[in-house]
Amino acid sequence: MGVDLAAEATKTAVAMIDWSRGRASVREVRVGADDDLVLRAVMEAEKAGIDCPFGWPDTFVEFVRAHRDGDVVVPEELAGSAWRRGLAYRVTDEVVRRETGLIPLSVAADLIGHTAMRCAGILAKLARAGTPVDRSGAGIVVEVYPAATLKTWHLPYRRYKGRENLAHLSEILDALLGAAPWLDLGRHDETCRRWDDAFDAVVAALAARAASLGLVGTPTPEEAASARTEGWIAVPTCTLDALRP
Repeated sequence: MGVDLAAEATKTAVAMIDWSRGRASVREVRVGADDDLVLRAVMEAEKAGIDCPFGWPDTFVEFVRAHRDGDVVVPEELAGSAWRRGLAYRVTDEVVRRETGLIPLSVAADLIGHTAMRCAGILAKLARAGTPVDRSGAGIVVEVYPAATLKTWHLPYRRYKGRENLAHLSEILDALLGAAPWLDLGRHDETCRRWDDAFDAVVAALAARAASLGLVGTPTPEEAASARTEGWIAVPTCTLDALRP
């Protein structure tokens, strides 16, 4: 399943895909998903891809702690912007930027931080309910990034957000279905054409499928510790057709 998470339920979408009988059938797409719906959907899934940072940069967390204690030290050898970049972006953000050319939103310095606060609460509830949570993606949940996923599969990945871009959203959905004729949206086709959140949730579910098959980039041994605290974006390393049931 996939979640396009937002700070509030009104902009949050959930998509569930059934992979059986030689097809990938979209079983459910819901827009306006509250925490309870997200939690139920994740706990029903074999793998759940959530489009939201799972944590904050370790360097940023240490900076905030030092600031609270009145003990911030700015390295003299770094220019201001370089030092701030090291605080604003996670290890996985820099890996995605290097490998795809896309720059994820900074959870430490952009509005995505509001969504990450909600995500932290959801992950905590999952852990308390007995669902294994590993921010590096080794458990049931995995962090995904729809734009990077689409770009990896050589599909359009820009300018489909918002009501003014519905025509382009529909074109991108057609491109996705053309590249994956085994993906059956069923009665949810129109929802994915009207709501970019719903479309992103479906892409998140496809990325989760790639993660469940072990077909995504994983942290190196040097990156593993950061991935467990900061989160890790699972970008597919396979073709879209490799997900075929």
